[in-house]
Amino acid sequence: MAFFKKKTAAADNVPMDVEEVMKKYDRESNTRVWEGVPKIVVTCVLALFSVFCIYVTLFATWLDEVRLTTFMAFIMLIGFLVFPARKGTQRVNHIPWYDMVLMALGAGSFLYHAINAVSILERYRIDTLEVIIGIVGILCLAELCRRSVGLPILIVAGALLIYALVWGSTNPDMFGRITENVRTLFYSKEGILNTPINVCSKYIVMFIIFGAFLERTGIADFFINISNALVGRFSGGPAKVAVVVSAMEGMVSGSSVANTVGSGAVTIPLMKRTGYKPEFAAAAEASASTGGQIMPPIMGAAAFLMAETIGVPYSNVVLRAILPAVLYFAGVFIAVHLEAKKEGLRGLTKEELPRLKPLLRQSYLLFPLLLLIYLVGTSTRSIAYAAAISIVAAIVVSLFNKKQRITPKRLLEALAAGGQGMITVAAACGVAGMVAGIIGVTGLGFTLINGIVALANGQVIIALVLTMLCCIVLGMGVPTTANYCIMAATCAPILVQMGVPLIAAHFFVFYFGIVADLTPPVALAAYAGAAIAQANPMKTAITSTKLAIGAFVVPYVFALNPAMLFIDTTVPDVILICITSLVGIFGVSAALEGYLLCPMRWYERILSAVGGLLLIYPGLVTDIVGVALVGLVAAVQIIGKNRNSLRSASS
Repeated sequence: MAFFKKKTAAADNVPMDVEEVMKKYDRESNTRVWEGVPKIVVTCVLALFSVFCIYVTLFATWLDEVRLTTFMAFIMLIGFLVFPARKGTQRVNHIPWYDMVLMALGAGSFLYHAINAVSILERYRIDTLEVIIGIVGILCLAELCRRSVGLPILIVAGALLIYALVWGSTNPDMFGRITENVRTLFYSKEGILNTPINVCSKYIVMFIIFGAFLERTGIADFFINISNALVGRFSGGPAKVAVVVSAMEGMVSGSSVANTVGSGAVTIPLMKRTGYKPEFAAAAEASASTGGQIMPPIMGAAAFLMAETIGVPYSNVVLRAILPAVLYFAGVFIAVHLEAKKEGLRGLTKEELPRLKPLLRQSYLLFPLLLLIYLVGTSTRSIAYAAAISIVAAIVVSLFNKKQRITPKRLLEALAAGGQGMITVAAACGVAGMVAGIIGVTGLGFTLINGIVALANGQVIIALVLTMLCCIVLGMGVPTTANYCIMAATCAPILVQMGVPLIAAHFFVFYFGIVADLTPPVALAAYAGAAIAQANPMKTAITSTKLAIGAFVVPYVFALNPAMLFIDTTVPDVILICITSLVGIFGVSAALEGYLLCPMRWYERILSAVGGLLLIYPGLVTDIVGVALVGLVAAVQIIGKNRNSLRSASS
């Protein structure tokens, strides 16, 4: 899911069509092709859905069950209208009969629930017809999720559903078990209508629409150009541009694959041209783009879910996410800088760089985003209200640029893009709600918690490692929103029981769920970057994991020392932990790269890695030893570089 997808600029030496890459690695891009009058009709339907969502979010006072099931009925209707059953070339202006049947069955099942919501709430049991309707609704949602999201989350949901039917109930009658599960998953707030879809329909939809409008102001091109102007001239400039662009786009974007392909179409060819190896160029873009998922204020929509799940204000989550995100991007920046120095790579020439002064005149494009952040942090009104005001601001800002002006036609297109963007998120949230419901009702979550707590034997660091492994495995191929929902239901309680603060535990599982986009064997973002760079996918995934070392270090820091998240701390403590964490990331990155100021010997790499890892663990002794080891390696490197310079001068 992406709150906005950039219009990718043409770049030299792009080996594979960007649309092909998107369709291969990002299911959200596999949509039907409409032209002429049918395209106008579909655009109007999607735009009307956005208008409906805005109205319901801001003005309607419907019963939750009615609001959520009506929302899902619309999702079923437009979902099967937009997404075909198979990947590949689709016939223009064609929708097969079976998709029309699925549209009717899916929308009809949820509308039945909406119409009879009060009656169903008053009854403890559901009749046979309602069981059948519920099964149809669940299957239609699963099929839409397969088309728009992918199989991994369905495999998790299917395995849990089998567990619930076979071992999760004491009812001896199989039909009775099926009835219990259908009532839980379809007719109650412990299944499809769980927290994820509630947050999606109340908050996320408004930010998706906001992103669609923001895209049309031209802010994506502004991000790329300003990043080039700021860091493009330095050694390895294109890779550093990729990091800065991804950090900026991460504030409003929700898809690591879309970000990788979008900015990678420009940055990856430039990186290759300046001397980066194809695998490294693809990995740099993928690791930076994946970091966009942890960049506030959006955080791939997980910020809204996290706030609702742990019961804290949204602004609280955004504030605590700032330092970890900055440290992550600092780590990637350090890694690409060391690689550039190691290979002796140059930056972009003056002729290749955009001029900074004209770009600064376009800084008004940031106003809607800054207004959103301000309203979220200070306003007493709802988050949805803040998004609505920011949408209006985006329209006003667009009027200053004739080429980017949001005309009535472009207004309709923005609303339609927002409506289409909701499908994937809603499908993922609906299935994630079922996963969370099954885990809660069957008690499977308690079994997992007790098992890992027993294995950890009271050692928090062991619990963190085991939880990390669970998160990476469960998060493979699962989109951000659904990813967090699964992690929050299965893994976060483990750390809470081990004494990790609630919000730190949720941040920890969220981070490691996200890095599944980089770690083999799934690594969708890395594979998408490899396709553009014509690089080896597995080598790219391994390199991405090395570059994203911050994503593996930072969560341990704030889990062991929550001062990084501004929990029970002082300003000096926060400054100290930022410095030690940055030095630690620097030490580990240098060890992995094998270069600091000159090539490192094997023992220097070991000392640098050990020093960096010691700085993860809180404590005065570990901090002193860690800084001393990294400092010692730096001193040896300085001496070695000076000797090399003298030898070169004498020869």
